[in-house]
Amino acid sequence: METVSFGRTGLKVSRLCFGTMGIGSSKWKSWVLDASDSEPLLKRCIDHGITFFDMADWYSTGENERVVGSTLLSMVPRDQLVLTTKAMYPMSADPNDRGLSRKHLMASIDASLQRIGTDHVDIFMAHSFDTATPVEETMEALHDIVKAGKARYLGASTMFAWQFAQMNHVARENGWTQFVNMQCQYNLLYREEEREMLPFCQDQGIAVTTFSPLARGWLSRSRDNRSEVDVYYARNYGDALDMEICARVNAIAKERGTTMTKVALAWVYSKTAICCPIMTAGSVEQLDSNVAALELELTSEEISSLDAMYRPRDVINDYVTELMPRHLGGVQTEA
Repeated sequence: METVSFGRTGLKVSRLCFGTMGIGSSKWKSWVLDASDSEPLLKRCIDHGITFFDMADWYSTGENERVVGSTLLSMVPRDQLVLTTKAMYPMSADPNDRGLSRKHLMASIDASLQRIGTDHVDIFMAHSFDTATPVEETMEALHDIVKAGKARYLGASTMFAWQFAQMNHVARENGWTQFVNMQCQYNLLYREEEREMLPFCQDQGIAVTTFSPLARGWLSRSRDNRSEVDVYYARNYGDALDMEICARVNAIAKERGTTMTKVALAWVYSKTAICCPIMTAGSVEQLDSNVAALELELTSEEISSLDAMYRPRDVINDYVTELMPRHLGGVQTEA
């Protein structure tokens, strides 16, 4: 698999990042793969040349990091992997076991490293914006984590462009480590990040990684175990225009003798503003198909016809506010 530069940093990552939210414990969510079922999938990622893996402490309440970390490190030397994890969402009922406070971030990085089985992560991410903690407190704590050698780079996810810009401005003004990565939702049915976030990141040389390329299954027309129990499947998508876009994706797929999934992924893969798309899979066969979409090159006419159908829509912002108390409310959806 091709290796690409991560924004303006010297870091090199595989062209695709594998999102591991679906690995950890089925007790957390029914569609999540347990350790024994996830091992063949992670091995296949390595076989494909994927070395960039996205985790979070909140996924399976820590079990995600334990399973992914132990499995990957049994297969590949640590230095050949690029590992990302995140902190923000509540890990317990303790009011200090959440958010982007210094207390929580310092505790979170130590707990994550212990679970993963490494002395550092390559990218440590703020999983969302925290309105209850001063930006200065968050950015100084993140800087100290980098200087302590526990993270090589910093990233952020699911927030407004002005919040992301403010956080980096505070870091720059104080000589602290800045974010080099923004992780946001992006697909044919949800392109609101094209307004400000993507242009801002391009201007600043910040690497953009994107999740939910299939709009929770709408762009593949699949109703799997996850979509059956995912309240956001119907809440965030499925209006008349979404169905028209899905129909156009289906038409292109039939014309090209391929699947809707590959067309939708190929569209995301074609966007030069995206450094490294995050994709996932629930089986080896699905992973093979998603990786194969890299070989599908849509024509400029096909891309234009898909681009032209989009219209502005509401920012997806209900997920974080449901996870966090009202005073910690954030923006957007899970990553």
